[in-house]
Amino acid sequence: MRQPRWKTWTLRGLLALLCLLLLAALGAWLYLRASLAQLDGERRVPGLSAAVTVERDAAGVPLISGNDRFDVAYATGFVHAQERFFQMDLLRRTAAGELAELFGPRALPLDRSRRLHRFRARAERTLARLTVAERALLDRYVAGANDGLNALSTKPFEYALTGTAARPWTATDSLLVVWAMYIDLQGMQEGRDLARGWLREHSDAQQLAFLLPEASGWDATLDGADAPLAAPIPARAPGWWGGAPDTPGKQVALLRGADFVDSVGSNNWVVAGSRSASGAAIVSDDMHLGLQLPNIWYRLALRFPDGKGGQRRIAGVSLPGAPPTVIAGSNGQVAWAFTNSYADLIDLVALGRDPARPGQVRLPGGWETPLSHVETIAVKGAPGERFVVQDTSLGPIRSIGGRDYAMHWVAHDEAAVNMQHLKLEAAANVEEALAIAAVDGIPAQNMVAGDAAGNIGWTIAGTLPARATPAFAATFPLAGEAPTWSGLLPAARYPRIVNPADGQLSSANSRQLMGEGAAAIGDGGFDIGARHRQIASNLRALGAQTGVRQVFEVALDDRALFIAPWRERALRVLDARALQGQPRRAEFRRLLEQSWDGRASVDSVGYRLARGYMWALHDLFYGGAAKAITALDPKAPVAGTTRWPDVVARLLDARPAGWLPAGYADWRAVELAAVDRVIADLTRDGAQLAEASWGARNTAEIAHPVSLAVPALKPFLAAPADRLPGDANMPRVAGPKFGQSERMTVSPGREEEGLYNMPGGQSGHPLSPFFLAGHREWVKAEPVPFLPGKAKYTLRFKP
Repeated sequence: MRQPRWKTWTLRGLLALLCLLLLAALGAWLYLRASLAQLDGERRVPGLSAAVTVERDAAGVPLISGNDRFDVAYATGFVHAQERFFQMDLLRRTAAGELAELFGPRALPLDRSRRLHRFRARAERTLARLTVAERALLDRYVAGANDGLNALSTKPFEYALTGTAARPWTATDSLLVVWAMYIDLQGMQEGRDLARGWLREHSDAQQLAFLLPEASGWDATLDGADAPLAAPIPARAPGWWGGAPDTPGKQVALLRGADFVDSVGSNNWVVAGSRSASGAAIVSDDMHLGLQLPNIWYRLALRFPDGKGGQRRIAGVSLPGAPPTVIAGSNGQVAWAFTNSYADLIDLVALGRDPARPGQVRLPGGWETPLSHVETIAVKGAPGERFVVQDTSLGPIRSIGGRDYAMHWVAHDEAAVNMQHLKLEAAANVEEALAIAAVDGIPAQNMVAGDAAGNIGWTIAGTLPARATPAFAATFPLAGEAPTWSGLLPAARYPRIVNPADGQLSSANSRQLMGEGAAAIGDGGFDIGARHRQIASNLRALGAQTGVRQVFEVALDDRALFIAPWRERALRVLDARALQGQPRRAEFRRLLEQSWDGRASVDSVGYRLARGYMWALHDLFYGGAAKAITALDPKAPVAGTTRWPDVVARLLDARPAGWLPAGYADWRAVELAAVDRVIADLTRDGAQLAEASWGARNTAEIAHPVSLAVPALKPFLAAPADRLPGDANMPRVAGPKFGQSERMTVSPGREEEGLYNMPGGQSGHPLSPFFLAGHREWVKAEPVPFLPGKAKYTLRFKP
C-alpha cells in the first residue's frame, strides 16, 4: 500500500532539513578548523636577520630559538596572535574602553569607566618616550602579531560570533595590555577608599580605630617587627552597626560573603641555597587571578645569543599582547616571581566648588580649571557616544554619591608603563634583579628572586608613589588641605630584604613590613595574613636539603587553619540548650563534628558550615552599612578591611553590651542567629544540609568569555565542572572563577627540574589539541615539567 503523498513530502522535508543541519555543522567545523594556528612548515619573512624556529611540544608549549632577539620577538608575536588574538584584543579594549565596539551598548558602562583614564592617549605618549632599541623590539613583535593574524585562513571564531572584524595590532596596544593589568590588580582600591570613607563619616574616631585595625593577629611580616597594639573596644557601637534583625522564620540568603571567594590573591616564596639540596635558590609562584579560557598566561621558552659567545634561555609565562618577554620565570642565572603588593596606589581627592568660581575646582594646591577631553566611544549597532573627561592636575574627576573627586592613581603617571622588565632577561644575580625591579614600569608587585649561587631577595617591583600622608590617613578619601602624593618613590628608597638568616622569603598579599619601609608601601587592602603565615610556617618545616618538589607542594596546602577557630566557636554555642527542640541545629552540629577533616576538601560539609557561620556573623554585624556602601561602589568591601574577622572575634570574646546588635537578647542569640542563617541559606528549595559539601559550592566555572554571550556554546567552550579543594586564607586558593592561574617552581640553572601547572591550555581555539592541555593535571595538582618537552611540531621562519 502506497503511503499518503503528504507523508512522503514530510519525510523528504525532514531528510532535507537534516542534510542542511549536517552541512551547516560541517561548514562551521571547517570554518573553525581554518582558524587553527599553523604548527608545522616554513614561512618566508622579510626583515628577519636569520632563521627562527618554533618547536612546540605535545601540549603546545613552544621553544622559540633564533640568532637575534628582534627575530625572536617577531616569532613570539606570531604565535601569540595565532593562538590568542581575541584575548589580546579584549585586554587592549578593556584598558582603552573600547569593548562596546565588539559587544554593543551593554558594554557602555564599562567603557565609560575606563575612558575616564584615557589610557590610549597615555600609551601614545609612552610610546614616544621609548628608546630606539625598545621601539624596534616592540615593532618586531607587532609585525609578528599581525602576520600571525593574517596567516590564519579565516578570522578567529569569536569575530564571526560577534559579527565584527579583527583590528590590526599596534605598538600602542601592547602598552595598553599592561594598563589592563593595572585595572585588574589595583582597580579595587577606589571602592575600598569609598567604603572606608563612609565608615569614617558614620563612626567616631575610637570606633573607627577599632573597626579598621592597621594590622592583624595573623600577620607574619618579613621584617619580624611587632604589630601595633590593637585599639580598645569602645563603649558603644556606631548607629549603623547590626542593622535590622531578620524576620523570624524567614529564609534569608546570605549577603555576598559566604558565596564569594576573596579576590585577594597570589603567593610566592623563595628558599635560599643554604637550605636547598642543590645549593641553588628555589623560587615558587602561584598568581591568583580570575580564571577563564584561554588562561591569562602563555607558557614559552626563548633562546637567543647572550652577546658573550653563549646562548641565553628564558623560560616561564608571558602575557599575550604585552611587550614580548617573560613575566615570571628564570633566565638560567636568576628566577623571579610576583604577587600583587596591595600598596596604596590610589587617592580620591575631594574637590571643592564655589558658585563664585564657575568651572573651577579646589584641590589641596589651590583652585584650577579642569581640562576637557572629548572621547568618542564606538558602539556596535548604534551611534557612537560622546564622552567628556574632566581632567585636573591630580587626575580625572569622578562623581560618586553626589561628590566630586580627583582620582589620583599611580597608573596615570608617565612612568607607570615602560619596557624595563626586559632587563630581567640578562640579570646575573639577585642584586641586579632587585635593582631592575625598582625601575620596572608594571603594577606594583611583591617580587621574590633567587639566583644560581643560592642568594635570595624580596622587594617591590613596579611603580610606587612618594607619599607624604601617613599611611592610615591615605586609605580614606582625602579632603580639604590633606596632601596627596607628589611624584614617584626614588629607586634608592624601595624597601628590600636580601639573604635573611632563616633562608626563606615569601609574600601572599598581606602586610610585608611593620617597621621601616612600611610607610613607603602604605596599605591598599592587605590580606588578613593567615595565608602568608601558613606558607611561612610550611617553608620553615621543610628544613635543610629541600628540593623543588617539596617547595612546589607548599602551594597545595588546603588545611583550614583560618576557619578552624570559627568551627570551634560554632560548636561551643551549639550546646544541649541550643539544640533542644531544634533538629536542624542538631544536624548542623553533627556535620561540623563528623564531616570535617581539617581541610577545605571537596567532601567536607563541616568546612562549608564553619565558613558560612563566620560570614553570617559578618552579615549580621555589617548589614546596616551594606546598602549605603554598595550604592557607592557595588564591589566595595562593606567592612572596609579584610581584617574584619579579627574585629568580630574580639567582640565575641569580650561580649560588650554596647556592641550587641539591636533585636538580640544576648551574644549567644547573635551566634545562634548566624547558625540559623546558614541553615536557611543552604536548605532553600528543599535542599538537604548533608548535601552541602564544600565541593558542591566550590565547583569550577572556567569558560571562554564568549560563552557568556552565547550560553549554548558553553559545553564546547568550558572546562569540566570539577569540584575543587582549597579556598581563600590558605595556600591553595581556589574558587569557581578565581584561583591559581599558574603554579611554578624552579631553580635558576636547573630549569630541567622545574615544575608547572596551568588551568587552561596554550590555545584559545576549542578545536586545538592545546585548548585544555594541562587542565586535568592542574585540577589533580600533578605538576608537569617547567620547560617545554620534546618537540612534536616545528615551524620555521626564514628571511
